[in-house]
Amino acid sequence: MNDDLWSRFLLSSLLINYIILMIWFLAFIFARDWMKQVHGKWFQLSDTTFDAIHYGGMAIYKIGILLLNLVPFLALYLIRTA
Repeated sequence: MNDDLWSRFLLSSLLINYIILMIWFLAFIFARDWMKQVHGKWFQLSDTTFDAIHYGGMAIYKIGILLLNLVPFLALYLIRTA
């Protein structure tokens, strides 16, 4: 497989994952009460715990995006330009 295919794959994956992260963030900001109500049916979470879980989840997801999409993309880019 050539480097161009992998670069396009990683860049597409990066874009899709950031869109998912933005949707999650916007849903958390604008539909927080609805999300809390849905999760409240399954778990008894305080507001602080609910916020911390979502904030932590978004942070872990973002770190995953950076490590699994952006870093390999940059490595391929640097190899190609060298």
